[in-house]
Amino acid sequence: MTRSFTQVVGGTLPGNGSSVEGCPDRLDLLPDAPRIAIGCSQTDDRCVSEDPSLEKSLVSERFLTTNCDTLRAEHRIGEQGGTLARRRYQKGRVFLRGKKNPVWVGRWREDVIEGGCIRRIERAEVLGSKLDFPTRRLALRELEKRLCVVNDPRYRARPTATFAEFAPRWETLVLTQFKPSTQATIRSHLRKHLIPFFGPWQMREIGPEEVQRFVSSVKVSGKTAKNLFATIQMLCKSARLWGYIANDPTSGVVLPKRQRVARRFFSVEEVQRILASANEPYRTFYWLALETGMRAGELCGLCVEDFDWQRGLVSVRRSVWRGKFQSPKSENAVRCFALSHRLLAHVADCLRRWKPNERGLVFASRNGTPWDANLLVKRKLYPLLDSLGIERGGLHAFRHTNSTLMDQLSVPLKVRQQRLGHSDPSLTLGVYTHVASGDDERFAEQLDEILRPNAPKKENGSGVESPKPLYLN
Repeated sequence: MTRSFTQVVGGTLPGNGSSVEGCPDRLDLLPDAPRIAIGCSQTDDRCVSEDPSLEKSLVSERFLTTNCDTLRAEHRIGEQGGTLARRRYQKGRVFLRGKKNPVWVGRWREDVIEGGCIRRIERAEVLGSKLDFPTRRLALRELEKRLCVVNDPRYRARPTATFAEFAPRWETLVLTQFKPSTQATIRSHLRKHLIPFFGPWQMREIGPEEVQRFVSSVKVSGKTAKNLFATIQMLCKSARLWGYIANDPTSGVVLPKRQRVARRFFSVEEVQRILASANEPYRTFYWLALETGMRAGELCGLCVEDFDWQRGLVSVRRSVWRGKFQSPKSENAVRCFALSHRLLAHVADCLRRWKPNERGLVFASRNGTPWDANLLVKRKLYPLLDSLGIERGGLHAFRHTNSTLMDQLSVPLKVRQQRLGHSDPSLTLGVYTHVASGDDERFAEQLDEILRPNAPKKENGSGVESPKPLYLN
Protein backbone atom coordinates (compact mmCIF):
# COMPACT_ATOMS: atom_id res chain seq x y z
CA MET A 1 0.00 0.00 0.00
CA THR A 2 1.27 3.44 -0.93
CA ARG A 3 0.94 6.19 1.64
CA SER A 4 1.89 9.83 0.96
CA PHE A 5 2.63 12.55 3.49
CA THR A 6 0.26 15.44 3.26
CA GLN A 7 2.04 18.27 5.05
CA VAL A 8 5.44 19.87 4.59
CA VAL A 9 6.86 23.04 6.04
CA GLY A 10 6.13 25.89 3.67
CA GLY A 11 3.45 24.14 1.59
CA THR A 12 1.08 21.25 1.13
CA LEU A 13 1.88 18.11 -0.78
CA PRO A 14 -1.07 16.81 -2.78
CA GLY A 15 -1.97 13.21 -2.60
CA ASN A 16 -0.65 12.48 -6.12
CA GLY A 17 2.88 13.37 -5.02
CA SER A 18 3.35 16.34 -7.36
CA SER A 19 5.72 19.21 -6.55
CA VAL A 20 4.56 22.04 -4.34
CA GLU A 21 5.53 25.63 -3.97
CA GLY A 22 7.20 25.11 -0.65
CA CYS A 23 9.50 22.40 -2.06
CA PRO A 24 10.09 23.25 -5.72
CA ASP A 25 13.15 21.08 -6.24
CA ARG A 26 11.71 17.76 -5.08
CA LEU A 27 12.46 14.70 -7.23
CA ASP A 28 9.70 12.34 -8.31
CA LEU A 29 10.10 9.34 -6.09
CA LEU A 30 10.69 5.82 -7.25
CA PRO A 31 7.46 3.99 -8.24
CA ASP A 32 5.70 1.65 -5.85
CA ALA A 33 7.50 3.01 -2.80
CA PRO A 34 6.30 5.05 0.20
CA ARG A 35 6.73 8.73 -0.55
CA ILE A 36 8.50 11.35 1.48
CA ALA A 37 9.28 14.94 0.55
CA ILE A 38 12.56 16.37 1.77
CA GLY A 39 12.91 20.17 2.02
CA CYS A 40 15.56 21.95 -0.05
CA SER A 41 17.23 23.93 2.71
CA GLN A 42 20.22 22.46 4.54
CA THR A 43 18.77 21.79 8.02
CA ASP A 44 15.60 23.65 8.91
CA ASP A 45 12.93 22.29 6.54
CA ARG A 46 11.58 18.89 7.53
CA CYS A 47 8.67 16.86 6.32
CA VAL A 48 5.87 16.04 8.76
CA SER A 49 3.63 13.06 8.13
CA GLU A 50 0.29 12.19 9.63
CA ASP A 51 1.99 9.39 11.52
CA PRO A 52 5.43 10.46 12.85
CA SER A 53 6.37 6.98 13.95
CA LEU A 54 5.64 5.63 10.48
CA GLU A 55 7.73 8.40 8.94
CA LYS A 56 10.71 7.61 11.18
CA SER A 57 10.46 3.92 10.40
CA LEU A 58 10.30 4.47 6.67
CA VAL A 59 13.24 6.85 6.61
CA SER A 60 15.49 4.69 8.76
CA GLU A 61 14.73 1.37 7.08
CA ARG A 62 14.08 2.02 3.43
CA PHE A 63 15.64 5.32 2.42
CA LEU A 64 18.88 7.24 2.22
CA THR A 65 18.03 10.93 2.70
CA THR A 66 19.98 13.98 1.55
CA ASN A 67 19.03 17.61 1.78
CA CYS A 68 17.80 17.63 -1.81
CA ASP A 69 16.80 14.11 -2.74
CA THR A 70 15.53 10.77 -1.46
CA LEU A 71 16.68 7.41 -2.78
CA ARG A 72 16.20 3.78 -1.95
CA ALA A 73 19.10 2.27 -0.04
CA GLU A 74 19.69 -0.23 -2.82
CA HIS A 75 19.88 2.62 -5.39
CA ARG A 76 22.95 4.27 -3.91
CA ILE A 77 24.77 6.17 -6.64
CA GLY A 78 28.33 5.41 -7.63
CA GLU A 79 30.90 7.24 -9.77
CA GLN A 80 29.15 6.31 -12.98
CA GLY A 81 25.99 8.24 -12.13
CA GLY A 82 22.51 7.13 -11.20
CA THR A 83 19.43 5.96 -13.00
CA LEU A 84 17.31 9.03 -12.33
CA ALA A 85 16.45 11.25 -15.27
CA ARG A 86 16.51 15.04 -15.12
CA ARG A 87 13.84 16.66 -12.95
CA ARG A 88 12.51 19.15 -15.43
CA TYR A 89 13.49 21.39 -18.31
CA GLN A 90 15.42 24.42 -17.05
CA LYS A 91 15.65 27.86 -18.55
CA GLY A 92 17.82 29.32 -15.82
CA ARG A 93 18.05 33.04 -15.14
CA VAL A 94 20.43 35.84 -15.96
CA PHE A 95 21.17 39.15 -14.25
CA LEU A 96 23.64 42.01 -14.55
CA ARG A 97 26.46 42.38 -12.04
CA GLY A 98 28.56 45.50 -11.64
CA LYS A 99 28.05 49.15 -12.54
CA LYS A 100 31.14 50.42 -14.38
CA ASN A 101 31.70 47.25 -16.41
CA PRO A 102 28.51 45.21 -16.03
CA VAL A 103 28.60 41.52 -16.89
CA TRP A 104 25.83 39.01 -17.42
CA VAL A 105 25.76 36.19 -14.86
CA GLY A 106 23.79 33.02 -15.50
CA ARG A 107 22.45 30.70 -12.82
CA TRP A 108 20.98 27.22 -13.00
CA ARG A 109 20.78 24.02 -10.98
CA GLU A 110 22.66 20.77 -11.42
CA ASP A 111 22.58 17.39 -9.73
CA VAL A 112 25.92 16.21 -8.34
CA ILE A 113 27.01 13.07 -6.52
CA GLU A 114 28.75 13.53 -3.21
CA GLY A 115 29.49 10.62 -0.92
CA GLY A 116 27.44 8.32 -3.12
CA CYS A 117 24.25 10.43 -2.82
CA ILE A 118 22.68 12.95 -5.16
CA ARG A 119 22.63 16.59 -4.14
CA ARG A 120 21.26 19.49 -6.16
CA ILE A 121 23.41 22.62 -6.28
CA GLU A 122 23.05 26.02 -7.89
CA ARG A 123 25.74 27.04 -10.32
CA ALA A 124 26.66 30.55 -11.46
CA GLU A 125 28.88 31.56 -14.36
CA VAL A 126 29.80 34.83 -16.03
CA LEU A 127 28.44 34.66 -19.58
CA GLY A 128 29.96 37.87 -20.91
CA SER A 129 29.88 41.63 -20.66
CA LYS A 130 27.02 43.96 -21.51
CA LEU A 131 28.91 44.86 -24.68
CA ASP A 132 29.00 41.20 -25.72
CA PHE A 133 25.27 40.71 -25.06
CA PRO A 134 23.40 44.04 -25.17
CA THR A 135 20.02 42.50 -24.28
CA ARG A 136 18.77 39.99 -21.76
CA ARG A 137 17.43 37.81 -24.58
CA LEU A 138 20.92 37.44 -26.06
CA ALA A 139 22.31 36.57 -22.64
CA LEU A 140 19.63 33.89 -22.23
CA ARG A 141 20.61 32.42 -25.58
CA GLU A 142 24.18 32.16 -24.34
CA LEU A 143 22.96 30.51 -21.15
CA GLU A 144 21.10 27.88 -23.20
CA LYS A 145 24.49 26.58 -24.38
CA ARG A 146 25.37 25.79 -20.77
CA LEU A 147 21.97 24.22 -20.11
CA CYS A 148 21.97 21.89 -23.11
CA VAL A 149 23.72 19.20 -21.05
CA VAL A 150 21.37 19.53 -18.05
CA ASN A 151 18.27 19.58 -20.24
CA ASP A 152 19.33 16.55 -22.25
CA PRO A 153 16.90 13.64 -21.57
CA ARG A 154 19.95 11.41 -21.04
CA TYR A 155 21.37 13.71 -18.36
CA ARG A 156 22.42 12.05 -15.14
CA ALA A 157 23.95 13.46 -11.98
CA ARG A 158 27.73 13.66 -12.09
CA PRO A 159 30.21 13.05 -9.29
CA THR A 160 32.06 16.13 -8.07
CA ALA A 161 35.70 16.60 -7.13
CA THR A 162 38.33 19.27 -7.34
CA PHE A 163 41.38 18.68 -9.48
CA ALA A 164 43.45 18.18 -6.32
CA GLU A 165 41.01 15.45 -5.18
CA PHE A 166 40.70 13.80 -8.58
CA ALA A 167 44.45 13.60 -9.34
CA PRO A 168 45.36 11.17 -6.50
CA ARG A 169 42.40 8.98 -7.40
CA TRP A 170 43.57 8.91 -11.03
CA GLU A 171 47.12 8.10 -9.93
CA THR A 172 45.90 5.10 -7.93
CA LEU A 173 43.59 3.67 -10.59
CA VAL A 174 45.21 4.61 -13.91
CA LEU A 175 48.79 5.79 -13.54
CA THR A 176 49.86 2.52 -11.93
CA GLN A 177 49.26 0.79 -15.27
CA PHE A 178 52.16 2.67 -16.90
CA LYS A 179 55.89 1.95 -16.79
CA PRO A 180 57.87 3.22 -13.78
CA SER A 181 59.66 5.86 -15.86
CA THR A 182 56.35 7.20 -17.15
CA GLN A 183 54.87 7.22 -13.64
CA ALA A 184 57.75 9.30 -12.30
CA THR A 185 57.44 11.85 -15.12
CA ILE A 186 53.68 12.29 -14.75
CA ARG A 187 53.85 12.53 -10.97
CA SER A 188 56.40 15.30 -11.41
CA HIS A 189 54.01 17.08 -13.81
CA LEU A 190 51.18 16.86 -11.29
CA ARG A 191 53.22 17.92 -8.27
CA LYS A 192 55.15 20.81 -9.84
CA HIS A 193 52.70 22.29 -12.34
CA LEU A 194 49.16 20.91 -12.63
CA ILE A 195 47.99 20.66 -9.02
CA PRO A 196 49.36 24.12 -8.04
CA PHE A 197 47.44 25.66 -10.98
CA PHE A 198 44.21 23.61 -11.21
CA GLY A 199 44.07 22.26 -7.63
CA PRO A 200 41.09 24.21 -6.16
CA TRP A 201 39.07 24.09 -9.40
CA GLN A 202 36.13 21.74 -9.69
CA MET A 203 36.69 19.30 -12.56
CA ARG A 204 33.48 20.39 -14.28
CA GLU A 205 34.63 24.03 -14.18
CA ILE A 206 37.84 23.41 -16.12
CA GLY A 207 37.29 24.32 -19.76
CA PRO A 208 39.39 25.07 -22.85
CA GLU A 209 39.95 28.65 -21.69
CA GLU A 210 41.45 27.54 -18.36
CA VAL A 211 43.68 24.97 -20.07
CA GLN A 212 44.81 27.56 -22.62
CA ARG A 213 45.61 29.99 -19.79
CA PHE A 214 47.76 27.32 -18.15
CA VAL A 215 49.64 26.53 -21.37
CA SER A 216 50.28 30.23 -21.98
CA SER A 217 51.47 30.96 -18.43
CA VAL A 218 53.65 27.95 -17.62
CA LYS A 219 57.36 28.84 -17.79
CA VAL A 220 58.82 25.78 -19.49
CA SER A 221 60.20 24.84 -22.89
CA GLY A 222 57.88 24.06 -25.79
CA LYS A 223 58.60 20.32 -25.51
CA THR A 224 57.79 20.28 -21.79
CA ALA A 225 54.60 22.29 -22.41
CA LYS A 226 53.45 19.64 -24.87
CA ASN A 227 54.24 16.89 -22.37
CA LEU A 228 52.23 18.70 -19.69
CA PHE A 229 49.34 19.06 -22.11
CA ALA A 230 49.49 15.33 -22.87
CA THR A 231 49.20 14.64 -19.13
CA ILE A 232 46.14 16.91 -18.92
CA GLN A 233 44.60 15.02 -21.84
CA MET A 234 45.04 11.69 -20.05
CA LEU A 235 43.38 12.98 -16.88
CA CYS A 236 40.50 14.58 -18.79
CA LYS A 237 39.90 11.39 -20.77
CA SER A 238 39.44 9.42 -17.56
CA ALA A 239 37.35 12.21 -15.99
CA ARG A 240 35.00 12.16 -18.97
CA LEU A 241 34.66 8.37 -18.91
CA TRP A 242 33.96 8.43 -15.17
CA GLY A 243 31.31 11.13 -15.51
CA TYR A 244 33.11 14.05 -13.83
CA ILE A 245 32.98 16.21 -16.97
CA ALA A 246 30.71 16.28 -20.00
CA ASN A 247 33.03 17.80 -22.61
CA ASP A 248 36.72 17.63 -23.45
CA PRO A 249 38.42 20.77 -22.01
CA THR A 250 41.55 20.21 -24.12
CA SER A 251 39.73 20.65 -27.42
CA GLY A 252 41.03 23.53 -29.52
CA VAL A 253 43.91 24.46 -27.21
CA VAL A 254 46.81 26.03 -29.12
CA LEU A 255 50.25 24.76 -28.09
CA PRO A 256 53.55 26.63 -28.43
CA LYS A 257 55.78 25.73 -31.34
CA ARG A 258 58.55 23.38 -30.42
CA GLN A 259 61.94 24.96 -31.00
CA ARG A 260 64.56 22.75 -32.57
CA VAL A 261 67.53 22.28 -30.25
CA ALA A 262 70.98 21.33 -31.54
CA ARG A 263 71.64 17.72 -30.55
CA ARG A 264 75.10 16.65 -29.45
CA PHE A 265 76.84 13.95 -31.49
CA PHE A 266 80.46 12.85 -31.72
CA SER A 267 82.69 13.06 -34.78
CA VAL A 268 84.58 10.02 -36.05
CA GLU A 269 87.83 11.34 -34.56
CA GLU A 270 86.20 11.88 -31.16
CA VAL A 271 84.71 8.39 -31.23
CA GLN A 272 88.09 6.82 -31.99
CA ARG A 273 89.72 8.70 -29.12
CA ILE A 274 86.96 7.70 -26.69
CA LEU A 275 87.26 3.98 -27.55
CA ALA A 276 91.04 4.10 -27.38
CA SER A 277 91.10 5.73 -23.94
CA ALA A 278 88.20 4.00 -22.15
CA ASN A 279 88.85 1.11 -19.78
CA GLU A 280 86.91 -2.13 -19.67
CA PRO A 281 84.04 -2.86 -19.30
CA TYR A 282 83.11 0.74 -20.20
CA ARG A 283 84.89 0.49 -23.55
CA THR A 284 82.62 -2.41 -24.50
CA PHE A 285 79.58 -0.42 -23.36
CA TYR A 286 80.55 2.62 -25.48
CA TRP A 287 81.40 0.42 -28.47
CA LEU A 288 78.00 -1.28 -28.33
CA ALA A 289 76.30 2.13 -28.01
CA LEU A 290 78.13 3.47 -31.08
CA GLU A 291 77.64 0.46 -33.35
CA THR A 292 74.07 -0.47 -32.37
CA GLY A 293 72.55 2.94 -31.50
CA MET A 294 70.73 1.31 -28.58
CA ARG A 295 69.22 3.49 -25.89
CA ALA A 296 71.03 3.72 -22.56
CA GLY A 297 68.31 1.77 -20.70
CA GLU A 298 68.40 -0.97 -23.36
CA LEU A 299 72.17 -1.34 -22.98
CA CYS A 300 71.88 -1.52 -19.18
CA GLY A 301 69.26 -4.28 -19.53
CA LEU A 302 71.29 -6.35 -22.02
CA CYS A 303 71.65 -10.01 -21.01
CA VAL A 304 73.92 -12.79 -22.25
CA GLU A 305 70.92 -14.64 -23.67
CA ASP A 306 70.18 -11.67 -25.96
CA PHE A 307 73.20 -12.53 -28.17
CA ASP A 308 72.87 -15.02 -31.02
CA TRP A 309 76.50 -16.06 -31.44
CA GLN A 310 75.92 -18.26 -34.48
CA ARG A 311 74.09 -15.71 -36.60
CA GLY A 312 75.83 -12.65 -35.13
CA LEU A 313 72.65 -10.94 -33.88
CA VAL A 314 71.62 -9.07 -30.76
CA SER A 315 68.03 -8.67 -29.52
CA VAL A 316 66.47 -5.83 -27.54
CA ARG A 317 63.86 -7.27 -25.18
CA ARG A 318 63.90 -5.09 -22.07
CA SER A 319 65.01 -1.78 -20.63
CA VAL A 320 66.26 -0.57 -17.25
CA TRP A 321 65.27 2.65 -15.51
CA ARG A 322 66.84 3.54 -12.15
CA GLY A 323 67.59 -0.08 -11.45
CA LYS A 324 64.08 -1.30 -12.35
CA PHE A 325 63.33 -3.55 -15.33
CA GLN A 326 60.60 -2.46 -17.71
CA SER A 327 59.51 -3.00 -21.29
CA PRO A 328 61.28 -1.04 -24.07
CA LYS A 329 60.06 2.40 -25.03
CA SER A 330 57.59 1.25 -27.72
CA GLU A 331 56.57 -1.81 -29.72
CA ASN A 332 59.11 -0.92 -32.42
CA ALA A 333 61.85 -0.79 -29.76
CA VAL A 334 61.63 -4.59 -29.44
CA ARG A 335 63.98 -5.51 -32.28
CA CYS A 336 66.86 -7.66 -33.50
CA PHE A 337 69.79 -6.62 -35.71
CA ALA A 338 73.31 -7.67 -36.73
CA LEU A 339 76.66 -6.94 -35.07
CA SER A 340 80.06 -6.76 -36.71
CA HIS A 341 82.36 -9.77 -36.33
CA ARG A 342 84.95 -7.69 -34.47
CA LEU A 343 82.45 -6.40 -31.91
CA LEU A 344 80.88 -9.83 -31.47
CA ALA A 345 84.30 -11.40 -30.86
CA HIS A 346 85.19 -8.61 -28.42
CA VAL A 347 81.98 -9.15 -26.41
CA ALA A 348 82.60 -12.91 -26.33
CA ASP A 349 86.15 -12.32 -25.06
CA CYS A 350 84.88 -9.97 -22.32
CA LEU A 351 82.32 -12.55 -21.20
CA ARG A 352 85.11 -15.05 -20.56
CA ARG A 353 86.22 -12.77 -17.71
CA TRP A 354 82.60 -11.90 -16.84
CA LYS A 355 81.31 -12.45 -13.32
CA PRO A 356 77.96 -14.32 -13.50
CA ASN A 357 74.92 -12.78 -11.84
CA GLU A 358 71.37 -13.90 -11.17
CA ARG A 359 69.76 -12.09 -14.11
CA GLY A 360 72.58 -12.80 -16.56
CA LEU A 361 73.23 -9.10 -17.13
CA VAL A 362 76.19 -8.20 -19.32
CA PHE A 363 76.75 -4.97 -17.37
CA ALA A 364 76.05 -5.44 -13.66
CA SER A 365 77.28 -4.00 -10.38
CA ARG A 366 79.04 -6.00 -7.70
CA ASN A 367 75.67 -6.83 -6.17
CA GLY A 368 74.34 -8.13 -9.49
CA THR A 369 72.05 -5.14 -10.10
CA PRO A 370 71.93 -3.38 -13.48
CA TRP A 371 73.98 -0.27 -14.12
CA ASP A 372 72.40 3.15 -13.62
CA ALA A 373 72.88 5.12 -16.85
CA ASN A 374 72.84 8.50 -15.10
CA LEU A 375 75.57 7.45 -12.66
CA LEU A 376 77.62 6.02 -15.53
CA VAL A 377 77.55 9.36 -17.34
CA LYS A 378 78.32 11.37 -14.23
CA ARG A 379 81.11 9.17 -12.80
CA LYS A 380 82.74 7.68 -15.91
CA LEU A 381 81.83 9.32 -19.23
CA TYR A 382 82.10 13.00 -18.27
CA PRO A 383 85.52 12.62 -16.58
CA LEU A 384 86.77 10.73 -19.66
CA LEU A 385 85.56 13.44 -22.06
CA ASP A 386 87.03 16.18 -19.90
CA SER A 387 90.44 14.45 -19.82
CA LEU A 388 90.40 14.17 -23.63
CA GLY A 389 89.29 17.77 -24.15
CA ILE A 390 86.06 16.69 -25.88
CA GLU A 391 82.84 18.60 -25.40
CA ARG A 392 80.52 16.80 -23.01
CA GLY A 393 77.75 14.63 -24.35
CA GLY A 394 75.55 11.98 -22.76
CA LEU A 395 74.95 8.39 -23.80
CA HIS A 396 72.27 9.58 -26.19
CA ALA A 397 75.00 11.34 -28.19
CA PHE A 398 76.29 7.87 -29.17
CA ARG A 399 72.84 7.08 -30.56
CA HIS A 400 72.83 10.28 -32.64
CA THR A 401 76.34 9.47 -33.86
CA ASN A 402 75.23 6.02 -34.99
CA SER A 403 72.33 7.47 -37.00
CA THR A 404 74.61 10.06 -38.61
CA LEU A 405 77.21 7.45 -39.60
CA MET A 406 74.51 5.26 -41.17
CA ASP A 407 73.40 8.26 -43.22
CA GLN A 408 76.98 8.87 -44.42
CA LEU A 409 77.22 5.22 -45.43
CA SER A 410 73.94 5.54 -47.42
CA VAL A 411 72.21 2.86 -45.37
CA PRO A 412 68.57 2.45 -46.53
CA LEU A 413 66.11 4.40 -44.41
CA LYS A 414 64.11 1.27 -43.52
CA VAL A 415 67.24 -0.40 -42.13
CA ARG A 416 68.14 2.71 -40.09
CA GLN A 417 64.61 2.93 -38.74
CA GLN A 418 64.63 -0.75 -37.75
CA ARG A 419 68.02 -0.63 -36.03
CA LEU A 420 67.12 2.50 -34.04
CA GLY A 421 63.65 1.21 -33.15
CA HIS A 422 61.77 4.21 -34.54
CA SER A 423 58.13 3.98 -35.59
CA ASP A 424 58.28 7.22 -37.61
CA PRO A 425 60.95 7.55 -40.34
CA SER A 426 60.75 11.34 -40.10
CA LEU A 427 62.15 11.05 -36.56
CA THR A 428 65.13 9.10 -37.91
CA LEU A 429 65.84 11.69 -40.59
CA GLY A 430 64.81 14.93 -38.90
CA VAL A 431 66.09 14.45 -35.35
CA TYR A 432 68.72 11.70 -35.26
CA THR A 433 70.53 12.32 -38.54
CA HIS A 434 73.07 15.16 -38.53
CA VAL A 435 75.03 16.67 -41.40
CA ALA A 436 78.72 16.12 -40.80
CA SER A 437 81.11 18.90 -41.80
CA GLY A 438 82.93 16.64 -44.30
CA ASP A 439 79.70 15.85 -46.17
CA ASP A 440 78.81 19.54 -46.18
CA GLU A 441 82.17 20.58 -47.64
CA ARG A 442 82.08 17.78 -50.25
CA PHE A 443 78.61 18.87 -51.39
CA ALA A 444 79.74 22.50 -51.62
CA GLU A 445 82.64 21.49 -53.89
CA GLN A 446 80.37 19.35 -56.07
CA LEU A 447 77.87 22.19 -56.34
CA ASP A 448 80.69 24.58 -57.31
CA GLU A 449 81.75 22.23 -60.12
CA ILE A 450 78.22 22.27 -61.51
CA LEU A 451 77.81 26.03 -61.30
CA ARG A 452 81.36 26.82 -62.56
CA PRO A 453 82.41 23.95 -64.84
CA ASN A 454 85.43 25.85 -66.24
CA ALA A 455 86.83 26.79 -62.80
CA PRO A 456 90.24 25.38 -61.76
CA LYS A 457 89.97 22.00 -60.10
CA LYS A 458 91.54 21.16 -56.74
CA GLU A 459 95.19 20.23 -57.32
CA ASN A 460 96.00 18.78 -53.91
CA GLY A 461 94.44 18.28 -50.52
CA SER A 462 95.37 21.76 -49.32
CA GLY A 463 92.33 23.49 -50.71
CA VAL A 464 90.84 25.16 -53.82
CA GLU A 465 91.31 28.47 -55.50
CA SER A 466 89.28 31.22 -53.87
CA PRO A 467 86.32 32.10 -56.13
CA LYS A 468 86.12 35.57 -57.55
CA PRO A 469 83.38 37.78 -56.15
CA LEU A 470 80.13 37.92 -58.09
CA TYR A 471 78.95 41.40 -58.99
CA LEU A 472 75.33 42.14 -59.85
CA ASN A 473 74.50 44.97 -62.26
